[in-house]
Amino acid sequence: MWLSRTDRGLWKGFLCSLCLLAFAAQSAPGRFLSEEQARKRPRGRIACVASDTAGTRYPDPFALGSHAYHCGLVHGLFGPAERNGIVYTCRGGFIDITHIRKLTDWTAYLAYGLRAALQANQRDFSFKMREPSRSYVRIEYPANWDQLPTSAREALATGSAIELASYLAYTACVWHEILTWFGYKATGFYPEFTSAFSWEDCYSNAIGCRIAETALRDPNLEFDRAVTLLLNRELAWLQVQPKPAAWVAGNAVHGQWSAGNYFWFQIVKRNFDIGMDDGFITPWLAPGLAACEGLQPEDYPVPTLASLQQHGFAITYEIEPREWERKKMLAVIYGKGGTGRIEPARHFGPLLDYIKAQAVKRYGPDVGNPGTRTTKPLSSRAPDLSTLAARWLRDESS
Repeated sequence: MWLSRTDRGLWKGFLCSLCLLAFAAQSAPGRFLSEEQARKRPRGRIACVASDTAGTRYPDPFALGSHAYHCGLVHGLFGPAERNGIVYTCRGGFIDITHIRKLTDWTAYLAYGLRAALQANQRDFSFKMREPSRSYVRIEYPANWDQLPTSAREALATGSAIELASYLAYTACVWHEILTWFGYKATGFYPEFTSAFSWEDCYSNAIGCRIAETALRDPNLEFDRAVTLLLNRELAWLQVQPKPAAWVAGNAVHGQWSAGNYFWFQIVKRNFDIGMDDGFITPWLAPGLAACEGLQPEDYPVPTLASLQQHGFAITYEIEPREWERKKMLAVIYGKGGTGRIEPARHFGPLLDYIKAQAVKRYGPDVGNPGTRTTKPLSSRAPDLSTLAARWLRDESS
């Protein structure tokens, strides 16, 4: 049947409205953060590296306590406070519980603000994580958005806010990994590139986002309670092992993925799989654990914008670097002296290619392969911290 351009436009709008209404019908009401909770950004938590070095914590994975978006006196006195650190799973390898909790909270925090923005037809949204960088989001709404019933539009705003918040939180944490590789110091004095793209971080972040999405859609449980239950369920699905297994696994990869001693540590294998190419992260499994023999790694999905795009939303996401290291990062994209914002969809690829080239130069061609030993000799001595950052940040030509 032939339709005029006007008829085709009306028909397209009608189909779009049907899709939006169907999506809205599938969006559970959920229980977001309370207004009091969302008034403050997520609290900080101290992460650690999957190793047998000083500062690494191995909690009992079957007694991780209650999740707390904000940790107050009541939480500590009348409930088991959350416990964080490294656990080991047969299907997901090392998991950093701190990273999971961090991403659940940031997803919830951003979802609260994004839902209000979408309900108000706001087109521009910005936020900051802990780093100085500021993120800017431009939202283009689906056709016939204004013609939808109020209830359907609010349901769509809720579901879309959750998915967009998950994507933004995850991508912003990938940005943190990039920042730390280039020398960013969150504390102001100690370089964090030692843990940039460590083998458990991005995988743990993806788990945190997924848990948050599910918790925010739960119509019955408040957020902290839902996260507590979902975290335990997810770890059980990944076949988490008792506390001693995490320490054994850390020792199993010492000298292959990492080097150093109890007081000094360096990562010589980096997992650059952030899932933005195929939508999944493949975890690294430690070799030789009898309890995990024969099990395969479980690919884990990362948040994407696919669902929002399917329902007519168009999202533009940009990051404005404000750290001291911004000139070196921007030079990779715009050339020496160049200025501008970082668009993750366009620029994370070139930045990762640059980082991988530096990693290969430092550790050898197998730096991203967990199954082989590094081809570079491993030092057992701690470097001079006064020169370490300068050596890492030097140009490839030097």
